[in-house]
Amino acid sequence: MSCVTATALAASCDSGSAKFCCTVLEQAGLRVLRPGSEAYAERDASYFSLSAQQAPYCIVQPAKATEVATAITTLTEKTTCNWAVRAGGHMTWANASNIHDGVTIELGLMADIKYSPSTTHVSIGAGALWRDVYAALEPYGVTAPGGRTSTVGVAGFVLGGGNNFFSSNVGLGCDNVVNFEVVLADGRIINANRDEHADLHKVLKGGSSNFGIVTRIDMQTVPTGGLWGGQIVYPLSTTNAHIDAYVHWVANISSYPAGSAVTFWAYTPASGIIVSAALHDTSGAEWSSPAYDDFRTIGPQVQDTLRRDSHLNFTVELEEPTGYRQIWITLTSRNDARFIRAAVDAQAEFIAAWKDAHDATQPDFLNYITFQAMPRLLFQHSVEKGGNIIGMDRETEEKGDAILFQMQHMVRSAEEEVEARAQLLAMRRTLKEQSASLRLDMEWEYLGYADGGQDPLSTYGAENIALMKRVAADYDPQGIFQTRMPGGFKISKVV
Repeated sequence: MSCVTATALAASCDSGSAKFCCTVLEQAGLRVLRPGSEAYAERDASYFSLSAQQAPYCIVQPAKATEVATAITTLTEKTTCNWAVRAGGHMTWANASNIHDGVTIELGLMADIKYSPSTTHVSIGAGALWRDVYAALEPYGVTAPGGRTSTVGVAGFVLGGGNNFFSSNVGLGCDNVVNFEVVLADGRIINANRDEHADLHKVLKGGSSNFGIVTRIDMQTVPTGGLWGGQIVYPLSTTNAHIDAYVHWVANISSYPAGSAVTFWAYTPASGIIVSAALHDTSGAEWSSPAYDDFRTIGPQVQDTLRRDSHLNFTVELEEPTGYRQIWITLTSRNDARFIRAAVDAQAEFIAAWKDAHDATQPDFLNYITFQAMPRLLFQHSVEKGGNIIGMDRETEEKGDAILFQMQHMVRSAEEEVEARAQLLAMRRTLKEQSASLRLDMEWEYLGYADGGQDPLSTYGAENIALMKRVAADYDPQGIFQTRMPGGFKISKVV
Protein backbone atom coordinates (compact mmCIF):
# COMPACT_ATOMS: atom_id res chain seq x y z
CA MET A 1 0.00 0.00 0.00
CA SER A 2 1.28 3.48 -0.86
CA CYS A 3 2.13 5.58 2.19
CA VAL A 4 -0.37 8.22 1.02
CA THR A 5 -3.41 6.01 0.63
CA ALA A 6 -4.34 6.20 4.29
CA THR A 7 -4.21 9.14 6.66
CA ALA A 8 -2.72 7.09 9.46
CA LEU A 9 0.11 5.86 7.27
CA ALA A 10 0.65 9.24 5.67
CA ALA A 11 1.63 10.70 9.01
CA SER A 12 4.59 8.35 9.17
CA CYS A 13 5.86 9.07 5.66
CA ASP A 14 8.61 11.46 4.64
CA SER A 15 6.57 14.32 3.20
CA GLY A 16 9.62 15.66 1.40
CA SER A 17 10.61 12.44 -0.36
CA ALA A 18 10.47 12.09 -4.12
CA LYS A 19 8.08 9.15 -3.91
CA PHE A 20 5.68 10.91 -1.57
CA CYS A 21 5.57 14.23 -3.42
CA CYS A 22 5.09 12.73 -6.85
CA THR A 23 2.51 10.21 -5.67
CA VAL A 24 0.28 12.82 -4.03
CA LEU A 25 0.38 14.87 -7.23
CA GLU A 26 -0.75 11.82 -9.20
CA GLN A 27 -3.50 11.16 -6.69
CA ALA A 28 -4.65 14.75 -7.17
CA GLY A 29 -5.37 13.82 -10.78
CA LEU A 30 -2.37 15.55 -12.36
CA ARG A 31 -0.16 14.33 -15.19
CA VAL A 32 3.19 13.39 -13.64
CA LEU A 33 6.32 12.31 -15.52
CA ARG A 34 8.67 10.07 -13.52
CA PRO A 35 12.41 9.49 -13.91
CA GLY A 36 13.06 6.56 -16.20
CA SER A 37 10.23 7.40 -18.57
CA GLU A 38 10.92 8.54 -22.11
CA ALA A 39 8.70 11.61 -21.65
CA TYR A 40 10.58 12.68 -18.51
CA ALA A 41 13.96 12.33 -20.23
CA GLU A 42 12.77 14.30 -23.26
CA ARG A 43 11.46 17.20 -21.18
CA ASP A 44 14.51 17.47 -18.92
CA ALA A 45 16.78 17.37 -21.99
CA SER A 46 14.81 20.10 -23.78
CA TYR A 47 16.15 23.07 -21.83
CA PHE A 48 18.01 25.62 -23.96
CA SER A 49 21.11 25.43 -21.76
CA LEU A 50 22.55 22.15 -20.50
CA SER A 51 23.21 23.97 -17.23
CA ALA A 52 19.46 24.02 -16.58
CA GLN A 53 19.02 20.23 -16.73
CA GLN A 54 18.52 19.28 -13.07
CA ALA A 55 16.77 15.86 -12.93
CA PRO A 56 13.85 16.79 -10.62
CA TYR A 57 11.97 14.24 -8.51
CA CYS A 58 9.28 14.35 -11.19
CA ILE A 59 7.73 16.75 -13.69
CA VAL A 60 4.08 17.71 -13.33
CA GLN A 61 2.33 18.97 -16.46
CA PRO A 62 -0.86 20.93 -15.76
CA ALA A 63 -3.07 21.64 -18.75
CA LYS A 64 -5.07 24.54 -17.30
CA ALA A 65 -4.94 27.12 -14.54
CA THR A 66 -7.06 25.07 -12.17
CA GLU A 67 -4.52 22.24 -12.42
CA VAL A 68 -1.70 24.67 -11.63
CA ALA A 69 -3.69 25.66 -8.55
CA THR A 70 -4.10 22.00 -7.63
CA ALA A 71 -0.37 21.40 -7.99
CA ILE A 72 0.51 24.37 -5.78
CA THR A 73 -1.99 23.64 -3.02
CA THR A 74 -1.15 19.93 -3.05
CA LEU A 75 2.57 20.58 -2.71
CA THR A 76 2.07 23.30 -0.12
CA GLU A 77 -0.53 21.61 2.09
CA LYS A 78 0.41 17.93 1.82
CA THR A 79 4.19 17.89 1.32
CA THR A 80 7.36 19.70 2.27
CA CYS A 81 8.75 19.46 -1.26
CA ASN A 82 10.11 22.52 -3.00
CA TRP A 83 9.34 23.18 -6.64
CA ALA A 84 10.34 25.12 -9.72
CA VAL A 85 8.21 26.43 -12.58
CA ARG A 86 9.18 26.09 -16.21
CA ALA A 87 7.50 27.93 -19.06
CA GLY A 88 9.80 27.99 -22.12
CA GLY A 89 12.96 26.87 -20.31
CA HIS A 90 15.28 29.47 -21.86
CA MET A 91 16.95 30.75 -18.68
CA THR A 92 20.50 29.50 -18.76
CA TRP A 93 21.54 28.73 -15.20
CA ALA A 94 20.76 25.89 -12.83
CA ASN A 95 17.65 26.32 -10.65
CA ALA A 96 16.24 29.28 -12.59
CA SER A 97 13.39 27.15 -13.98
CA ASN A 98 14.22 23.64 -12.80
CA ILE A 99 15.13 21.94 -9.53
CA HIS A 100 17.10 18.88 -8.51
CA ASP A 101 15.69 18.19 -5.04
CA GLY A 102 12.05 18.89 -5.79
CA VAL A 103 9.28 18.95 -8.39
CA THR A 104 9.26 20.91 -11.64
CA ILE A 105 5.88 22.29 -12.71
CA GLU A 106 6.07 22.52 -16.49
CA LEU A 107 3.57 24.73 -18.31
CA GLY A 108 4.21 23.41 -21.82
CA LEU A 109 0.69 21.99 -22.21
CA MET A 110 -0.72 25.48 -21.58
CA ALA A 111 0.19 26.98 -24.93
CA ASP A 112 -3.11 28.06 -26.51
CA ILE A 113 -2.94 31.23 -28.61
CA LYS A 114 -6.14 33.15 -29.40
CA TYR A 115 -6.34 36.44 -31.29
CA SER A 116 -9.27 38.85 -31.00
CA PRO A 117 -9.62 41.12 -34.07
CA SER A 118 -12.10 43.31 -32.19
CA THR A 119 -9.66 44.19 -29.40
CA THR A 120 -6.41 43.46 -31.31
CA HIS A 121 -5.27 41.57 -28.21
CA VAL A 122 -3.75 38.10 -28.23
CA SER A 123 -4.22 35.68 -25.32
CA ILE A 124 -1.21 33.42 -24.88
CA GLY A 125 -0.82 30.40 -22.65
CA ALA A 126 2.23 30.81 -20.42
CA GLY A 127 3.87 27.68 -21.83
CA ALA A 128 3.95 28.95 -25.43
CA LEU A 129 7.11 29.82 -27.34
CA TRP A 130 7.32 33.00 -29.37
CA ARG A 131 7.67 31.10 -32.65
CA ASP A 132 4.19 29.68 -32.10
CA VAL A 133 2.76 33.12 -31.30
CA TYR A 134 4.19 34.70 -34.44
CA ALA A 135 2.99 31.84 -36.63
CA ALA A 136 -0.52 32.06 -35.18
CA LEU A 137 -0.73 35.84 -35.70
CA GLU A 138 0.68 36.04 -39.24
CA PRO A 139 -2.65 35.36 -41.01
CA TYR A 140 -4.17 38.38 -39.25
CA GLY A 141 -1.47 40.83 -40.36
CA VAL A 142 -0.34 41.47 -36.79
CA THR A 143 2.40 40.28 -34.48
CA ALA A 144 3.43 40.68 -30.84
CA PRO A 145 6.40 42.57 -29.37
CA GLY A 146 8.07 39.39 -28.19
CA GLY A 147 11.35 37.52 -28.19
CA ARG A 148 13.88 37.99 -30.98
CA THR A 149 14.87 34.33 -31.06
CA SER A 150 12.12 31.91 -31.89
CA THR A 151 12.44 29.40 -29.04
CA VAL A 152 12.31 31.90 -26.19
CA GLY A 153 9.34 31.26 -23.90
CA VAL A 154 6.59 33.83 -23.56
CA ALA A 155 6.20 33.96 -19.77
CA GLY A 156 9.85 34.26 -18.76
CA PHE A 157 10.48 36.88 -21.43
CA VAL A 158 7.60 39.08 -20.28
CA LEU A 159 8.22 38.64 -16.55
CA GLY A 160 11.83 39.74 -17.06
CA GLY A 161 11.00 42.83 -19.15
CA GLY A 162 11.26 41.85 -22.78
CA ASN A 163 13.40 43.82 -25.25
CA ASN A 164 12.11 43.34 -28.81
CA PHE A 165 12.31 44.57 -32.40
CA PHE A 166 9.49 47.07 -31.72
CA SER A 167 10.75 48.43 -28.39
CA SER A 168 11.51 51.97 -29.51
CA ASN A 169 7.96 52.29 -30.83
CA VAL A 170 5.92 50.42 -28.20
CA GLY A 171 8.13 49.75 -25.18
CA LEU A 172 9.23 46.45 -23.69
CA GLY A 173 7.19 43.30 -24.11
CA CYS A 174 5.91 43.60 -20.54
CA ASP A 175 4.64 47.13 -21.22
CA ASN A 176 2.22 45.67 -23.75
CA VAL A 177 0.62 43.14 -21.39
CA VAL A 178 -2.96 44.23 -20.74
CA ASN A 179 -3.77 41.34 -18.40
CA PHE A 180 -2.08 38.51 -16.51
CA GLU A 181 -3.98 35.45 -15.33
CA VAL A 182 -2.21 34.43 -12.12
CA VAL A 183 -2.43 31.49 -9.73
CA LEU A 184 -1.67 32.66 -6.20
CA ALA A 185 -0.04 30.65 -3.43
CA ASP A 186 -3.42 29.81 -1.85
CA GLY A 187 -4.76 28.44 -5.14
CA ARG A 188 -6.91 31.42 -6.10
CA ILE A 189 -6.92 32.33 -9.79
CA ILE A 190 -7.14 36.06 -10.46
CA ASN A 191 -6.68 38.54 -13.29
CA ALA A 192 -4.23 41.41 -12.86
CA ASN A 193 -4.62 44.45 -15.09
CA ARG A 194 -4.91 48.23 -14.82
CA ASP A 195 -8.46 47.98 -13.43
CA GLU A 196 -8.19 45.10 -10.96
CA HIS A 197 -5.16 44.08 -8.93
CA ALA A 198 -3.28 46.93 -10.59
CA ASP A 199 -0.40 46.69 -8.11
CA LEU A 200 0.17 43.05 -9.04
CA HIS A 201 -0.10 43.91 -12.74
CA LYS A 202 2.70 46.44 -12.37
CA VAL A 203 5.14 44.29 -10.39
CA LEU A 204 4.71 41.34 -12.75
CA LYS A 205 6.09 43.57 -15.52
CA GLY A 206 9.74 42.80 -14.78
CA GLY A 207 9.41 41.39 -11.25
CA SER A 208 9.78 37.72 -12.24
CA SER A 209 8.43 34.78 -10.22
CA ASN A 210 7.88 36.44 -6.85
CA PHE A 211 4.11 36.81 -6.70
CA GLY A 212 2.36 33.84 -8.28
CA ILE A 213 2.39 31.58 -11.31
CA VAL A 214 1.31 33.37 -14.47
CA THR A 215 -0.80 31.02 -16.59
CA ARG A 216 -2.04 33.34 -19.35
CA ILE A 217 -0.81 36.61 -20.82
CA ASP A 218 -3.05 38.95 -22.81
CA MET A 219 -1.03 41.33 -24.99
CA GLN A 220 -1.60 44.24 -27.29
CA THR A 221 -0.49 43.29 -30.81
CA VAL A 222 1.15 45.51 -33.42
CA PRO A 223 0.24 45.61 -37.12
CA THR A 224 2.80 44.20 -39.52
CA GLY A 225 3.04 43.02 -43.06
CA GLY A 226 6.54 41.75 -42.42
CA LEU A 227 9.89 43.30 -41.62
CA TRP A 228 12.94 44.32 -43.58
CA GLY A 229 16.27 43.25 -42.18
CA GLY A 230 18.79 40.51 -41.60
CA GLN A 231 22.44 40.32 -40.65
CA ILE A 232 25.63 41.75 -42.09
CA VAL A 233 28.89 40.02 -41.13
CA TYR A 234 32.22 41.85 -41.15
CA PRO A 235 35.85 41.09 -40.27
CA LEU A 236 37.21 42.10 -36.87
CA SER A 237 39.15 44.93 -38.52
CA THR A 238 35.89 46.93 -38.77
CA THR A 239 35.57 47.19 -34.97
CA ASN A 240 36.27 50.92 -34.67
CA ALA A 241 33.74 51.79 -37.37
CA HIS A 242 31.12 49.64 -35.63
CA ILE A 243 31.66 51.28 -32.28
CA ASP A 244 31.14 54.73 -33.79
CA ALA A 245 28.14 53.53 -35.81
CA TYR A 246 26.43 52.06 -32.78
CA VAL A 247 26.86 55.11 -30.57
CA HIS A 248 25.43 57.24 -33.39
CA TRP A 249 22.52 54.80 -33.81
CA VAL A 250 21.53 54.94 -30.14
CA ALA A 251 21.79 58.72 -30.04
CA ASN A 252 19.45 59.07 -33.02
CA ILE A 253 16.77 56.46 -32.31
CA SER A 254 14.21 59.12 -31.49
CA SER A 255 14.32 60.22 -35.13
CA TYR A 256 13.68 56.67 -36.37
CA PRO A 257 11.94 54.56 -33.67
CA ALA A 258 10.79 51.94 -36.20
CA GLY A 259 14.34 50.64 -36.39
CA SER A 260 16.23 48.01 -34.42
CA ALA A 261 19.97 47.34 -34.48
CA VAL A 262 22.04 44.97 -32.35
CA THR A 263 25.80 44.66 -32.79
CA PHE A 264 27.64 41.41 -31.99
CA TRP A 265 31.27 40.44 -31.61
CA ALA A 266 31.17 36.64 -31.94
CA TYR A 267 33.87 33.99 -31.54
CA THR A 268 33.75 30.52 -33.08
CA PRO A 269 36.69 28.11 -33.44
CA ALA A 270 36.28 28.16 -37.22
CA SER A 271 36.11 31.93 -37.75
CA GLY A 272 37.77 33.52 -34.75
CA ILE A 273 36.12 36.81 -33.75
CA ILE A 274 33.86 38.45 -36.32
CA VAL A 275 31.50 41.42 -36.08
CA SER A 276 27.82 41.23 -37.01
CA ALA A 277 25.05 43.82 -37.21
CA ALA A 278 21.50 42.51 -36.87
CA LEU A 279 19.21 45.11 -38.44
CA HIS A 280 15.42 44.87 -38.33
CA ASP A 281 13.01 47.50 -39.58
CA THR A 282 9.38 47.46 -38.43
CA SER A 283 8.11 50.39 -40.52
CA GLY A 284 6.75 48.27 -43.37
CA ALA A 285 9.39 49.59 -45.76
CA GLU A 286 10.34 47.44 -48.72
CA TRP A 287 14.03 48.24 -48.39
CA SER A 288 16.62 49.83 -46.16
CA SER A 289 16.04 53.18 -44.49
CA PRO A 290 18.89 55.72 -44.58
CA ALA A 291 18.92 55.29 -40.79
CA TYR A 292 21.00 52.12 -41.34
CA ASP A 293 23.58 53.75 -43.62
CA ASP A 294 26.27 53.82 -40.94
CA PHE A 295 26.15 50.00 -40.80
CA ARG A 296 25.60 49.37 -44.50
CA THR A 297 28.58 51.47 -45.59
CA ILE A 298 31.08 49.75 -43.29
CA GLY A 299 33.40 47.52 -45.27
CA PRO A 300 34.58 45.02 -46.13
CA GLN A 301 31.56 42.80 -45.63
CA VAL A 302 31.81 39.02 -45.50
CA GLN A 303 28.11 38.20 -45.87
CA ASP A 304 24.64 39.69 -45.63
CA THR A 305 21.14 38.24 -45.39
CA LEU A 306 19.22 41.50 -45.83
CA ARG A 307 15.74 40.96 -47.21
CA ARG A 308 12.05 41.43 -46.58
CA ASP A 309 10.61 38.55 -44.56
CA SER A 310 8.24 37.57 -41.77
CA HIS A 311 8.76 38.35 -38.11
CA LEU A 312 8.88 34.61 -37.44
CA ASN A 313 11.61 33.93 -40.00
CA PHE A 314 13.85 36.67 -38.65
CA THR A 315 13.61 35.17 -35.15
CA VAL A 316 14.50 31.75 -36.54
CA GLU A 317 17.57 33.28 -38.20
CA LEU A 318 18.74 34.63 -34.84
CA GLU A 319 18.32 31.27 -33.08
CA GLU A 320 21.28 30.36 -30.91
CA PRO A 321 23.27 27.11 -30.65
CA THR A 322 22.09 24.43 -28.24
CA GLY A 323 24.01 21.59 -26.63
CA TYR A 324 26.21 23.87 -24.52
CA ARG A 325 26.42 24.95 -20.92
CA GLN A 326 25.68 28.65 -21.06
CA ILE A 327 26.99 31.43 -18.85
CA TRP A 328 25.54 34.90 -19.38
CA ILE A 329 26.41 38.20 -17.72
CA THR A 330 25.01 41.67 -18.26
CA LEU A 331 25.33 45.30 -17.27
CA THR A 332 24.21 48.68 -18.59
CA SER A 333 26.11 51.85 -19.46
CA ARG A 334 25.44 55.29 -20.80
CA ASN A 335 25.68 55.49 -24.58
CA ASP A 336 29.41 56.05 -24.99
CA ALA A 337 32.11 54.61 -27.28
CA ARG A 338 34.51 54.18 -24.37
CA PHE A 339 32.25 51.60 -22.75
CA ILE A 340 31.86 49.56 -25.95
CA ARG A 341 35.62 49.66 -26.54
CA ALA A 342 36.33 48.48 -22.99
CA ALA A 343 33.89 45.57 -23.37
CA VAL A 344 35.26 44.56 -26.78
CA ASP A 345 38.81 44.61 -25.41
CA ALA A 346 37.74 42.59 -22.36
CA GLN A 347 36.21 39.95 -24.63
CA ALA A 348 39.37 39.69 -26.74
CA GLU A 349 41.54 39.29 -23.64
CA PHE A 350 39.20 36.70 -22.16
CA ILE A 351 39.06 34.62 -25.35
CA ALA A 352 42.85 34.68 -25.76
CA ALA A 353 43.36 33.50 -22.18
CA TRP A 354 40.63 30.86 -22.47
CA LYS A 355 42.14 29.46 -25.66
CA ASP A 356 45.58 29.28 -24.05
CA ALA A 357 44.14 27.34 -21.12
CA HIS A 358 41.70 25.07 -22.97
CA ASP A 359 42.55 24.68 -26.65
CA ALA A 360 44.53 21.50 -26.10
CA THR A 361 41.67 19.70 -24.33
CA GLN A 362 38.38 21.56 -24.99
CA PRO A 363 38.66 23.80 -28.07
CA ASP A 364 34.92 23.67 -28.78
CA PHE A 365 33.62 26.83 -27.12
CA LEU A 366 31.67 29.85 -28.34
CA ASN A 367 31.59 33.41 -27.07
CA TYR A 368 29.34 36.33 -28.02
CA ILE A 369 28.99 39.87 -26.79
CA THR A 370 26.07 42.05 -27.81
CA PHE A 371 25.17 45.70 -27.50
CA GLN A 372 21.54 46.80 -27.53
CA ALA A 373 19.96 50.23 -27.44
CA MET A 374 18.11 51.26 -24.29
CA PRO A 375 17.03 54.80 -25.24
CA ARG A 376 15.08 57.23 -23.10
CA LEU A 377 12.28 57.03 -25.69
CA LEU A 378 11.71 53.33 -24.95
CA PHE A 379 11.04 53.93 -21.28
CA GLN A 380 8.80 56.90 -21.98
CA HIS A 381 6.53 54.37 -23.71
CA SER A 382 6.68 52.26 -20.55
CA VAL A 383 5.46 55.16 -18.41
CA GLU A 384 2.69 56.03 -20.88
CA LYS A 385 1.37 52.47 -20.65
CA GLY A 386 1.11 52.46 -16.88
CA GLY A 387 4.70 51.78 -15.94
CA ASN A 388 6.69 48.64 -15.20
CA ILE A 389 8.74 47.73 -12.15
CA ILE A 390 12.28 47.76 -13.56
CA GLY A 391 12.92 51.45 -12.90
CA MET A 392 14.90 52.23 -16.03
CA ASP A 393 12.71 55.27 -16.80
CA ARG A 394 14.22 56.87 -13.70
CA GLU A 395 17.79 56.31 -14.90
CA THR A 396 17.34 57.31 -18.53
CA GLU A 397 15.57 60.53 -17.53
CA GLU A 398 18.55 61.39 -15.35
CA LYS A 399 21.44 60.02 -17.41
CA GLY A 400 20.16 59.79 -20.98
CA ASP A 401 20.21 56.97 -23.52
CA ALA A 402 21.82 53.70 -22.47
CA ILE A 403 23.46 50.61 -23.94
CA LEU A 404 22.71 47.12 -22.66
CA PHE A 405 25.74 44.79 -22.72
CA GLN A 406 25.60 41.02 -22.61
CA MET A 407 28.27 38.31 -22.81
CA GLN A 408 27.44 34.67 -23.52
CA HIS A 409 30.09 32.00 -23.03
CA MET A 410 29.27 28.45 -24.13
CA VAL A 411 31.22 25.38 -23.01
CA ARG A 412 30.74 21.62 -22.91
CA SER A 413 31.74 20.51 -19.40
CA ALA A 414 30.49 21.32 -15.91
CA GLU A 415 34.06 22.03 -14.77
CA GLU A 416 34.52 24.63 -17.50
CA GLU A 417 31.20 26.20 -16.59
CA VAL A 418 32.31 26.76 -12.98
CA GLU A 419 35.61 28.24 -14.14
CA ALA A 420 34.01 30.46 -16.77
CA ARG A 421 31.33 31.78 -14.42
CA ALA A 422 33.92 32.97 -11.93
CA GLN A 423 35.91 34.68 -14.68
CA LEU A 424 32.89 36.32 -16.31
CA LEU A 425 31.54 37.67 -13.04
CA ALA A 426 34.99 39.09 -12.29
CA MET A 427 35.09 40.65 -15.76
CA ARG A 428 31.68 42.17 -15.16
CA ARG A 429 32.86 43.74 -11.92
CA THR A 430 35.88 45.22 -13.68
CA LEU A 431 33.76 46.67 -16.48
CA LYS A 432 31.38 48.11 -13.90
CA GLU A 433 34.27 49.76 -12.08
CA GLN A 434 35.70 51.15 -15.32
CA SER A 435 32.28 52.50 -16.23
CA ALA A 436 31.93 54.17 -12.86
CA SER A 437 35.37 55.76 -13.13
CA LEU A 438 34.28 57.34 -16.43
CA ARG A 439 30.88 58.33 -14.96
CA LEU A 440 29.17 56.08 -17.50
CA ASP A 441 27.67 53.43 -15.24
CA MET A 442 23.97 52.78 -14.79
CA GLU A 443 22.52 50.79 -11.93
CA TRP A 444 19.93 48.72 -13.80
CA GLU A 445 20.62 45.13 -14.85
CA TYR A 446 18.39 43.25 -17.28
CA LEU A 447 16.98 40.25 -15.42
CA GLY A 448 16.54 38.18 -18.58
CA TYR A 449 20.29 38.20 -19.26
CA ALA A 450 21.57 38.08 -15.68
CA ASP A 451 23.53 35.19 -14.21
CA GLY A 452 22.38 33.67 -10.96
CA GLY A 453 25.40 35.32 -9.34
CA GLN A 454 23.95 38.75 -10.12
CA ASP A 455 21.16 40.54 -8.25
CA PRO A 456 19.07 42.39 -10.85
CA LEU A 457 16.04 43.06 -8.61
CA SER A 458 18.25 45.17 -6.35
CA THR A 459 18.90 47.55 -9.28
CA TYR A 460 15.26 48.56 -9.80
CA GLY A 461 15.37 51.51 -7.39
CA ALA A 462 14.31 51.85 -3.74
CA GLU A 463 10.69 52.77 -4.49
CA ASN A 464 10.17 49.80 -6.80
CA ILE A 465 11.90 47.39 -4.43
CA ALA A 466 9.58 48.52 -1.63
CA LEU A 467 6.54 48.04 -3.88
CA MET A 468 7.62 44.51 -4.85
CA LYS A 469 8.13 43.58 -1.21
CA ARG A 470 4.72 44.96 -0.26
CA VAL A 471 2.88 43.26 -3.12
CA ALA A 472 4.64 39.94 -2.45
CA ALA A 473 3.54 40.13 1.20
CA ASP A 474 -0.03 41.08 0.27
CA TYR A 475 -0.60 38.31 -2.26
CA ASP A 476 1.61 35.65 -0.66
CA PRO A 477 1.61 36.39 3.09
CA GLN A 478 3.21 33.04 3.97
CA GLY A 479 6.09 33.65 1.55
CA ILE A 480 5.44 30.44 -0.39
CA PHE A 481 7.03 31.78 -3.58
CA GLN A 482 10.06 32.96 -1.61
CA THR A 483 10.73 29.68 0.21
CA ARG A 484 9.05 26.71 -1.46
CA MET A 485 10.00 27.91 -4.95
CA PRO A 486 13.62 28.81 -4.20
CA GLY A 487 14.96 29.27 -7.74
CA GLY A 488 15.21 32.48 -9.71
CA PHE A 489 15.69 35.98 -8.35
CA LYS A 490 13.88 36.52 -5.05
CA ILE A 491 12.70 39.87 -3.75
CA SER A 492 13.02 38.56 -0.18
CA LYS A 493 16.80 38.41 -0.69
CA VAL A 494 17.06 42.06 -1.70
CA VAL A 495 18.18 44.22 1.22
